[in-house]
Formats: sequence, structure tokens, C-alpha cells
Amino acid sequence: MDVLGVRVSIPENEVVVVLAAKGAGRVVLPIVIGPREGASIATAQAGIVPERPQTHDLFIALLEATGVSLERVQVTKLEHGTFHAELHLSTGHRVDSRPSDAIALALRAQCPVLCAEDVLTTAGVIMDAEDEADVVANFQAFLEDVEPEDFEA
Repeated sequence: MDVLGVRVSIPENEVVVVLAAKGAGRVVLPIVIGPREGASIATAQAGIVPERPQTHDLFIALLEATGVSLERVQVTKLEHGTFHAELHLSTGHRVDSRPSDAIALALRAQCPVLCAEDVLTTAGVIMDAEDEADVVANFQAFLEDVEPEDFEA
């Protein structure tokens, strides 16, 4: 999956991360997330490196210090309206995670974000090429001016 970006949904004022399935006939998966996780994802995508490590930066640094790496993350299920994810570590361990945290970590570790097929079937939205171009262009414009404070509740 590609992480298309983070947007604030109007009029609900919800923060949404949008994942896109790779390949033809793009399917996107919108997931409502918290504002702080949205800021963390957006700053990682924009290449902003904080002066001091934030929570997701710290987690990656701890993994590296112990010789463990984050190999991939996967959105595993949708249960009662809540998405679930797992972190797949180089040790073979899997760690339960919120998708927002998993995505923020994946961007920092530069590892793949995967999604279970049944989750895409249930919650995915099919976009045509014109919609996709608009989403990407809007998100690129958004990244140019994003500040962490934009996501404060």
C-alpha cells in the first residue's frame, strides 16, 4: 500500500490517513486517526526531522539500538468499526498496533505497509484515475504548508 497522505475531513473535522492499493484500478483505504498521529505521519512524509525525537522516532531508535528492525506493518482487520494492525519485527515477533502508529513507524523505518484483502474488500473505496490525481495533487499542496499544530484538537 502507498500512504497517500493525511487530511482533515470537512465538515466532521476528523483526521484521516489514506492508503492506496498498488496496481491498476486503485482502491483507497481511508482510516480515521488521532490528530497527533496525523501530525506524526504528515511530518514523516514531508521529511521533517524534529530537533528532539518524538514518540515514533524514539520507538525506531530503540529497535535499532537492540538490533531489531521493523520489516513491515499490516492492517489486519476491521472489527466493529475499528481497524487493527500488526508490526512485523525482524525477530519474527508480531506486535498489535493501531494502524496510525504502525503507519507512522513504517514511514520512519522505510518499510512496506500491507493490508489484508478482506479489509480492502470491506472498507476500500475504488477511485478513478482523475480522483487519484486530484487526491495526490491536493496532498502535495497540503504537505508544503503543514505544521504539527494543524492537527491539534
